Amino acid sequence: MRLIKTVFIALCVAALVPAFAHAEDMSFRVVSVSSGGCGANCPQVIAAQGEIGPETPDAFVAFVRENARGGNLHGIVLLDSPGGKVVASMELGQAIRKLGMAVIVARPAADQSRTMALVSGRCYSACVYALMGGRRRVIPPQSSVGIHRMFNYSTSFDIAEGGLVRERNYDDGGMLQTLSRYAAMMGVSTELVKLAERTSPDKLYVLTGADIARWRLGSRKL
Repeated sequence: MRLIKTVFIALCVAALVPAFAHAEDMSFRVVSVSSGGCGANCPQVIAAQGEIGPETPDAFVAFVRENARGGNLHGIVLLDSPGGKVVASMELGQAIRKLGMAVIVARPAADQSRTMALVSGRCYSACVYALMGGRRRVIPPQSSVGIHRMFNYSTSFDIAEGGLVRERNYDDGGMLQTLSRYAAMMGVSTELVKLAERTSPDKLYVLTGADIARWRLGSRKL
């Protein structure tokens, strides 16, 4: 609890900067969080940034195993993602829960110092299913979580249409049931998943503080 408060305070006092415009595949790094002159003993957490893909869950578990030997790494993930693949995001959430880690929607400040302050993060689209996996979930007021209907693309060849045709495919109800069971298992209201499926895929519904509390997704404050 004390460490989570330290990380949260580091976020609250940092200046806000714009989120990255172009998402890359999710990557992981260990960062030391500035905590009142802690020097070499500053707490270390994992910063996870980028788009969640099929390889992300296994890469995350491998990263944790490799870096857990250091001794000063704590069970906190700073999550900052525009989304990605729904199934992969759910698997990442399951890995986070299995490891007993807390999740804070935030990211390290963009500087080169070894000890970093934190700034606002985002968790959009499929990222919300990774966030659900946190043993404890913190979404500071500076950060944002957004949802919309899930979909994927398929490509076919149609002479009448002049060649390759790219089409959106939507869930037929099966994935909704899977995600609803997953949300319930993680302690999150299934109404959040239903709202996502009612939201246009071309829009993003950004959750309010009331939404976050009502659907038990996390807390704004500790």
